[in-house]
Amino acid sequence: MQFDIVTIFPGFFAGPLDYGIVRRAREASLVDVRVHDLRAYTHDRHHTVDDRPFGGGEGMVLKPEPLFEAVESLAAADSTAKTRTAIVLLSASGKLFRQDTAQRFAQFDRIVLLCGRYEGVDERVAEHLATDELSIGDFVLSGGELAAALVMDAVTRLLPGALGNEDSSVNESFSTTDTHAVPALLTSHESRVTLLDYPHYTRPAEFRGWPVPEVLLGGNHEQIRRWRRQKALEKTRRNRPDLLVAETPNVG
Repeated sequence: MQFDIVTIFPGFFAGPLDYGIVRRAREASLVDVRVHDLRAYTHDRHHTVDDRPFGGGEGMVLKPEPLFEAVESLAAADSTAKTRTAIVLLSASGKLFRQDTAQRFAQFDRIVLLCGRYEGVDERVAEHLATDELSIGDFVLSGGELAAALVMDAVTRLLPGALGNEDSSVNESFSTTDTHAVPALLTSHESRVTLLDYPHYTRPAEFRGWPVPEVLLGGNHEQIRRWRRQKALEKTRRNRPDLLVAETPNVG
């Protein structure tokens, strides 16, 4: 997997690339990360990447020319003729980045991450260059660099060999979709779509008077499995009820 990050702040990624799963995946040659300075794709002496918006308004807008030239230059330099490439514009106006998006991206050979800045990006980038326009949540960041780092981390950990235990990327929040198991745990108005992860405990078995649930100490794997499934549903209902779709009552 190759990541190409296009940004006006290439130095930003020195930290995210040097720690955790991404660092280990790079060292194992599972991923190749290349950071590109957007200003290198300008042709004026000031390396201008933004301009005032047509129609007036506050802020500045990233120009289309440098972004198109950057992506086209990267494609021309690709001697391996990769065919599975996603070009992702990070934008507060994009579709929500979800676990299933990360799973889809993990099937690609290459992901180009375009980091938005200022008031926004010329809409022609989203319409005619990017394959995906993504947001990481219902809030606004100063730029797309943090979002790009998050996307890269979420995708990398899904690649074969990136994690010490491959089941770690399966049995976790947003990866568990089980619409038929223990339906009795659902209310009559809920249909399960996605579950958060179940609670985790480790030593000591008792801490400040709070013991580890007894079921986890008994060694009965079927009981543990049922307990974890129930607790995952309870946590989802408590913290993310939006993940449990309410059934629409029939109106005769």
